[in-house]
Amino acid sequence: MSVGLQVAATPAWFKSSYSGGNATECVECAYASPRTLIRDSKCADGPVLSVDTKAWRRFIDALHQR
Repeated sequence: MSVGLQVAATPAWFKSSYSGGNATECVECAYASPRTLIRDSKCADGPVLSVDTKAWRRFIDALHQR
């Protein structure tokens, strides 16, 4: 029997490689297929934005074109 991709019970949050150190980060993400979760890194217990991963990828790609 084949087992597909499993989504972790606890999201694996990460910050951009462009984020600075010493608590200057402001956004972190986690992939929870088929959604991408986004939150304020300084308020980890605060609200979480959930968007379609394809839409998030288009947003990030548009930022790279600037």
